[in-house]
Amino acid sequence: MKYPKIINFKKFVKKSGKLLPITFDKKFPINVKRIFFIYGKTKYKRGEHAHKKCTQIFYPIFGKIKINIEYKKIKKNIILDHRKSKAFILPPKIWCSVDFLSKNSIVLVLNDYKYDYNDYIESYKEFTNYY
Repeated sequence: MKYPKIINFKKFVKKSGKLLPITFDKKFPINVKRIFFIYGKTKYKRGEHAHKKCTQIFYPIFGKIKINIEYKKIKKNIILDHRKSKAFILPPKIWCSVDFLSKNSIVLVLNDYKYDYNDYIESYKEFTNYY
């Protein structure tokens, strides 16, 4: 996968609540090696880096977020809301930051790469030189 895209998770809704199962089978778009949660505040930006090898999937558990991406002179903003069953796949080599649009937002991030400090491109100048 070279380009970022939105994916849909199947959600089951009953009077008693909602169920959103995630099965890590052959159909899942990445081989998950790490999971973490980001608890955001509305006046702060998170991320502001790229990865050399790691692909990530962002799914808002609670709240509304804006994912800002940049690659090959393309800039896009993606809005995700916990009331939808949409997630965003972010391939490597794409600059990304996250804005939290609602109070107490929580984002689930699934990765296909274990944590490795050397995988991060933390300087925007380094990122622009990476291509």
